[in-house]
Amino acid sequence: MQGEATMGGCDRLQKALCECHKRVGSSSRTRDSACRHLNRALVQCLVSEACPEESEAVRSLCASGGTALKRSQCQQAQLSLSVCISSHTY
Repeated sequence: MQGEATMGGCDRLQKALCECHKRVGSSSRTRDSACRHLNRALVQCLVSEACPEESEAVRSLCASGGTALKRSQCQQAQLSLSVCISSHTY
């Protein structure tokens, strides 16, 4: 239930994305380009809400290059995030 309560934090971004789609029109190529920043922000918000620990691990471990160990940790964090996201889909 906590996930449902916090998902509301992304409502503003979802509404902004819908408004962007309406404003830009029906051309999918134009719409995708014009609304890309809102689409990306909404996805990041939803993922952060659904999988906060895993999302933060990817952000911190994959932010820059580094040693082989850090790259390995980044890959493991990405896998953990993928598993978490998969657990939230039907």
